[in-house]
Amino acid sequence: MRFASIASGSSGNCSYIGSGAASLIVDAGISCKRVLEGIHALDVGGRDLDGILITHEHSDHIQGLPVLARKTEAPIYATAGTIEAMMRMSSFAGIDPGRFIVIRPDEKFTIRDITVEPMHISHDAADPVGYRFTYGKKKACICTDLGCYTDYTVECLKDSDVLLVEANHDVNMLQAGRYPYPLKQRILGDRGHLSNMNSGRMLSKVLNDHMKAVYLGHLSEENNMPELAYETVRVEILMSGSGFRPDELPIHVAKRKEMSGIVEF
Repeated sequence: MRFASIASGSSGNCSYIGSGAASLIVDAGISCKRVLEGIHALDVGGRDLDGILITHEHSDHIQGLPVLARKTEAPIYATAGTIEAMMRMSSFAGIDPGRFIVIRPDEKFTIRDITVEPMHISHDAADPVGYRFTYGKKKACICTDLGCYTDYTVECLKDSDVLLVEANHDVNMLQAGRYPYPLKQRILGDRGHLSNMNSGRMLSKVLNDHMKAVYLGHLSEENNMPELAYETVRVEILMSGSGFRPDELPIHVAKRKEMSGIVEF
């Protein structure tokens, strides 16, 4: 399998997951041009896409989707609630409803040789999900935009070879920042976004000896810094008593406007 974060941040998100037979992207929250440039860097063309998987309907996850849907023929996978929310937007007018395939959390489906299993996440969207991908014994997960994690979340992420998880904000930066109080409360709430500290605590519960890469994603441009997210997560892992040393772990911060390397596993 191959994984690449094409873009990750509060301003736009898109990831690639592929195998010998399948090429998929998760979210299209950047321009169609940037999506296509990203997959072209992986020697994948728009016509090679076997699926576009959407986590939820917020603009930083779908703003490039209407144009991408017109430029490619790939089916679009999302929950019923997410599809309904998107189809109410004027930018989706004229897109054939038949392009959409309804998925449900915890119900597996297969795209060529990759098995996909959506997972529930806690976020203030219509019906948001994260995704688990398996190919043989290999597993990758994308889990961002969640205000909290539970034992269910931890169980879903266990045994992964590659993870993209949210480290959205530093709590002190957010509380001292210029966001209005209601927005701060939304971000800090159980249906908001995961802080650096909670991201590290969640990761401490799912680390394993065969992990090839952990990407910290969906960083806030206003309320976080890459170095701060990285160090906070490392400290939480060190303090957790998990037995894993953070300096021995392949932890990276996913970049906002460019590809964050390619992992083959």
